[in-house]
Amino acid sequence: MIKRFIVIVTLFSVFTTVAQENVSSPYSYYGIGLTNFQGTVVNRSMGGISVFTDSIHMNLQNPAAYGRLRLTNYAIGASHDRIKLETDSKSDDAKISSLDYLALGFPISKKVGIGLGVIPYTSVGYRILDVEDGSASLLNGRGGMNKVFLSAGYAITKEFSIGVDANYNFGNFQNTQSINREDFQYGTSDVNRSDIKGFTLNFGANYQNKITDELTLHVSSTYAPSMDLDSENKRSVSTVDFSGGGGRVIDVRELEMMDTQFTFPSKLSFGAGIGKVNKWFVGAEYANIGSSSYEDSFSFRGDGGEFEDATQLSIGGFFIPKYNSFTSYFERVVYRGGLRYDETGLVVNGEPINEFGMSFGLGLPVGQLFSNANLGIELGRRGTKDSGLIQENFLRLSVGLSFNDKWFTKRKFD
Repeated sequence: MIKRFIVIVTLFSVFTTVAQENVSSPYSYYGIGLTNFQGTVVNRSMGGISVFTDSIHMNLQNPAAYGRLRLTNYAIGASHDRIKLETDSKSDDAKISSLDYLALGFPISKKVGIGLGVIPYTSVGYRILDVEDGSASLLNGRGGMNKVFLSAGYAITKEFSIGVDANYNFGNFQNTQSINREDFQYGTSDVNRSDIKGFTLNFGANYQNKITDELTLHVSSTYAPSMDLDSENKRSVSTVDFSGGGGRVIDVRELEMMDTQFTFPSKLSFGAGIGKVNKWFVGAEYANIGSSSYEDSFSFRGDGGEFEDATQLSIGGFFIPKYNSFTSYFERVVYRGGLRYDETGLVVNGEPINEFGMSFGLGLPVGQLFSNANLGIELGRRGTKDSGLIQENFLRLSVGLSFNDKWFTKRKFD
């Protein structure tokens, strides 16, 4: 078991180093970037719903699910995005790959389960070039905020469980604006960086009960209170020699910046669904996010961005032809699908930035103890072309591995 923990800690270290810039969107400039999906490929393939939980998979969105775990579960996920960015007159393409989560969950008794892992929470990544009247301005942004979580779930009864996530959030955001004028040898480069850190909490509850001999009702809810995070801010202004097509720094001035705090928004979600055990499930989920708290924190930018409370609506489910089939592998495959609509809370030039996604997925059985490989595909759209803005059409391919093992098992022979 010690060796397993060493491997897990090593993977966590690698993950936090690699999982930074996993977005390419001008909308990630606002606030603390675009919020990443916080669940597994299983959840994402069903429109993002987290209402369904079982005894062999982690549910990273609702900590109450750890109280139902019966096997140790290792989970890792990654995705590849292809994005087409369009305005009324221009278009461009981008592609990016990222690690999405790394987690471990295990039961320590029949009623208590523990989880830990790391997830990129927000992402910043953009490159905007503006050329006008002999002046060129290039705005680059990169970074993001990660969260390391420790979770616990407790099954109060066979039907009802509760849980809590304790998250440590950390990361940094950096944007660089370089300006060069045609008649001047020297230009300027303005670099702003914020290092973020702080704790947040997330509480969850899950209820499952049979309403007929075959049908089971699933109800879940989560609540994350708003909490303040610290931001250590730095700024430097440089004189740059752009002659010869280069960018040689002539002089750098470090400007004194005050450290600040911003309010990380609250989130309340509620979901319900119905299904037949090991056969099918369909559910829906609604979430409200208090992202209007960003309004006071980032209003100093004067960038045309505003924030209001956000909402998310998701519908999805799965179907298994015959989970215990011995004659057909494809009858044991889990087929998933879903839809989601997000009002992100970001308003730019008076236009709300909304997002829509349609997803499909497969759960492929591998090995023993109900381990599986999960594949997902999502087609979606973010933003609008109105008011001179950018519309993003994306295709996201996701893969997740979920391996099960038995820990804390007494040996019969030594």
